[in-house]
Amino acid sequence: MRTTWLWFALAIPLAAGALQRAALPVPAAPQATGAVTGKVVAAANSFLATLGSAERNKVTFSFNSSQRTGWSNLPTGIFQRNGLRLGDMTPRQRDAALALIAAALSRDGYQKVTDIMNGDEVLKNSGGGQTGGRQGGPGTRGGGVRFGLDEYYIAFLGMPSATAPWMIQFGGHHLAINLTVVGANHVMTPSLPAAQPASYTLNGQTIRPLGKENDKGFALINALNPAQQKQAILNYEVRDLVLGPGEDGKVIQPEGILAAQLNASQQTMLLDLAQEWVGILNEEAAAAKMAEIKANLPRTYFAWSGSTKNGGLAYYRIQGPTLIIEYAPQQGDLNHIHTIYRDPANDYGAKLAPQ
Repeated sequence: MRTTWLWFALAIPLAAGALQRAALPVPAAPQATGAVTGKVVAAANSFLATLGSAERNKVTFSFNSSQRTGWSNLPTGIFQRNGLRLGDMTPRQRDAALALIAAALSRDGYQKVTDIMNGDEVLKNSGGGQTGGRQGGPGTRGGGVRFGLDEYYIAFLGMPSATAPWMIQFGGHHLAINLTVVGANHVMTPSLPAAQPASYTLNGQTIRPLGKENDKGFALINALNPAQQKQAILNYEVRDLVLGPGEDGKVIQPEGILAAQLNASQQTMLLDLAQEWVGILNEEAAAAKMAEIKANLPRTYFAWSGSTKNGGLAYYRIQGPTLIIEYAPQQGDLNHIHTIYRDPANDYGAKLAPQ
């Protein structure tokens, strides 16, 4: 099966240099050392060294180009991506591209990316599926819809640098990683990890790319007492992302229950839930972000829509001064999950680099 080669190609780097996820509650924000940036820059340059001049021109864009917002969750044939396609790379180039993604992300984050991509191959081999949802962002078009491992693209905005701002874009159907690097600082918002199918079997294992996001969300809503649930649960139904692709800069009114009204155990559960998105990024940057989220916890909201029984249909949102997370099964399909991770104050590294 086509699935096998990427599964093993991605599994090899995961086995080396594994790092533990930062424990909760999160300590004060650590000082970024720049060591991770050096590793990511080296991996990016190693990938660029495998490319010819035409391929380099295809993969690189100016930092402030329109490519910055040119991302989507939709598949090839509906959305036109730019950059280099994995299916057009040689094995050496593909391995170098994936090594870069592994260097930029945490071990668990890289595994999540692997699981999402392999799920799309399963979707392709099952005959494809409905793309669902309205999220597509600008640039959608008609054409033959294509799924699978080959249909993921990588692009650089700006050149890899230990000091100057630059950005890595990596994604395809149900995956958009937008990573802005400014010196020792790494910003992974906005990003969109999603899943279809939500559960599948590969090499004898049951894979749920967003299983923890589902289970921890239901655990939290059920840890609230009735009075707290009454505050958290919205009085209307939400069945799609509010701030998906194409919604940059949009502001929504915070709703739900304030984390200040949760007890210590519930607050820890909320932080642990947010970690599922924040922790996709490398451990140093993720620890700094979690410390920021914890500092803003008294002004952070948790909102819920739908069933409170695990296995039922439900949407939830975590919203604070520097964080928005949404989890949304698509139009009633529990096997088709979209999520979004944003920082309303720092999407695309806006606080760190000129836009």
